[in-house]
Amino acid sequence: MNVSLRAALNRWRRRLARGLLFRMVFGEGSQGRLLPHARISPSTFIEHEERLVLADHVYIGPFNYIEASGGVTLEEGVQITSHVAIVTHSSHRAMRLLGRAYATGGAGPIPPGWVAGPVRIGAYSFIGPHSVIEAGSWLGRGTIVRAGSVVRGEFADFAVLAGSPAQVVGDSRAKDEALLARHPELRALYDEWAGER
Repeated sequence: MNVSLRAALNRWRRRLARGLLFRMVFGEGSQGRLLPHARISPSTFIEHEERLVLADHVYIGPFNYIEASGGVTLEEGVQITSHVAIVTHSSHRAMRLLGRAYATGGAGPIPPGWVAGPVRIGAYSFIGPHSVIEAGSWLGRGTIVRAGSVVRGEFADFAVLAGSPAQVVGDSRAKDEALLARHPELRALYDEWAGER
C-alpha cells in the first residue's frame, strides 16, 4: 500500500473512531432529572455515578476521573476540561497503617487514617487541565482552577487558584470586569448568576 493511501486511511479511521467513540452529545441525567444542556465525554470515567449530582449546562471534557463515593456536586455551568481527577476519599494512610488488615477488612468500617469528604464546585467555575480536586473541597461559584493545581479545602466565590497545594492568586471578577467594560450589553446576563446573593 502506498504511503499517501495509508495516510488517508489512517485519517479516515481516526475520524470515524472519534465520531463514534468520543463524540460529545448534549443531554445527561442526574438524580432522575433530565439535563438537556449537560455534556460528559465518553472517555471520562465516573465511579459511583449515583453519587454525582449535576446541574444543567455542565461540561465534563475528555479523559477525566471522578470518584464520587463521598458525593460530588457540580453546580450549573461548571466546566471541567481534561485530565482532571476529582476524588472524595483517600486510603493511602490507612493502608500503610494497617497493611494486610486493611485489605481483609479487619480494621472496621472507617479505618484509622481514612480521609473522606464530599466535593462541591460552585456555579460557572472552571477547572483547568491536569488538576486534582481532593476530598472535602468546596469551591465557590465563579472559581477558576489553573492547570496543574492540586486543590484541598474551602474557597470563597470567584477565587483564582493555582499551585500544589493550590492557593488563592486572584479574583476572577477582575478579568470579568475588563471584559464587561468592552461588552456592556452582557452585564445583565453576568449579574443574573454572579450578582450579590
